[in-house]
Amino acid sequence: MKQGFGFVNMIALLLVLACVVSACEGSGESGFEQPSSSNAAPATQSGDPGEGGTTAVRKIKVGFSMDTLLEERWQKDRDLFRAAAEALGAEVIVKAANGDDAKQISQAETMISEGVDILVVVPHNAEATAAIINKAHSSGIKVIAYDRLIKNADVDLYVSFDNEKVGELQAKAITALVPKGKYVYNGGAETDNNAHLFKKGVFNVLQPLIDRGDITVVYDQWTKDWTPANALGNMRDALHANGDRIDAVISANDATAGGVIQALGERGLAGRIPVAGQDADLAGAQRIVEGTQTMTVYKPIKALAEKAAELAVKLAQGESVDADRKLNNGKIEVPSVLLEPIAVNKSNIDETIIADGFHSRADVYKNVKKK
Repeated sequence: MKQGFGFVNMIALLLVLACVVSACEGSGESGFEQPSSSNAAPATQSGDPGEGGTTAVRKIKVGFSMDTLLEERWQKDRDLFRAAAEALGAEVIVKAANGDDAKQISQAETMISEGVDILVVVPHNAEATAAIINKAHSSGIKVIAYDRLIKNADVDLYVSFDNEKVGELQAKAITALVPKGKYVYNGGAETDNNAHLFKKGVFNVLQPLIDRGDITVVYDQWTKDWTPANALGNMRDALHANGDRIDAVISANDATAGGVIQALGERGLAGRIPVAGQDADLAGAQRIVEGTQTMTVYKPIKALAEKAAELAVKLAQGESVDADRKLNNGKIEVPSVLLEPIAVNKSNIDETIIADGFHSRADVYKNVKKK
């Protein structure tokens, strides 16, 4: 009996010791590293992983606050920016306010509260969206102004095209065809800083000709909210005020040029009066090959979206970025990356817009009768 009792006690003691060792290993407090499972979820980055360690980089969350998605051009920007950022491993949250300043600010606040790492903003109102900068910075979030500059705020970076040059390209193309005569300037939305830059570029070219008396600007008006309907009204007013005696029109973009050309068509003047636009919208490209619009300015927005996505991810990760230009926004000299725009007309549309795949040849020429 004593011998049996000793044997049982020994077995019990071994079992207790085994449980103690097992508990220590499972608690993670013993100081011994556990072998990792190949199926374990990757950790987020939280400092130096140690020699030979591997740690997955936390996914950057980018908030893309857009003025509108009602125009074709901005739908392209959204899709290209999202694809470029996701290719860099980031997540993109897109919100569009469709021209409502209060809504754009509210949407940005929501993205800030949801924990975005950086905000990229296409402002509807260059002044009102300064509030977004202040709210983002109070949460330690940097802001990039995309395509349009935000005024009177501490913008971290501006990524766009040389928009003053856009206007210069428009004016050079039209003055080459009409060196003398009566001009109409149909501007963009007065609330959009880009509209002011386009106009500045246009008048850089026109002013010497105006001063010489070769050109007279008989109508000069902004287009509220960039809408074709408002541009149509502007052009009807210009034609009425001048008895249809207009020699050339420069319109701030292709959407507004569409309204201008509609008004000219009502008077039987479409295709007879040169009209400039910009953005290389499909409708604008179609009008160029049809002969009712003279030119557009192509801004390769794939390059813009990719550059903005690249810089957004870098800034979110705390890296420095190279900005070779500075633009004054009324408060600071904003570090700026400005890409080159391209003048496009009927002679080079195949080698630019179509060759880049911005629009297909079939779509651009679909209304042109085959000979």
